[in-house]
Amino acid sequence: MADQKIKNPELPINKTSAMNDLDFITDILSTEKYMTASYCTALNEFSHNELYQEISAIFNESQDCQREIYNLMFKKGFYGIEAQDSNKLQQSYEQFQGYMNQFPTH
Repeated sequence: MADQKIKNPELPINKTSAMNDLDFITDILSTEKYMTASYCTALNEFSHNELYQEISAIFNESQDCQREIYNLMFKKGFYGIEAQDSNKLQQSYEQFQGYMNQFPTH
């Protein structure tokens, strides 16, 4: 199963010097990622609770928008993911379960 890609057929696009659909949607996704990271930093520094709540709601909207853009890009074939062997997934799961057991409990 190694090196197996899960991907939809790529939407044909014109590759010219002008921006095309892939360029635009990639730019939009990059902007959303930047905005989400910036909101996250701001949320860590707010002391005013009402402002924190307001920005937190905007952060969640931005995060949801970022996910929708990724899903659209995957649907159009602009993103692919690599299939993983179930044994490898189980191994990773067990590794991180071990990490979780190292955290103190309340």
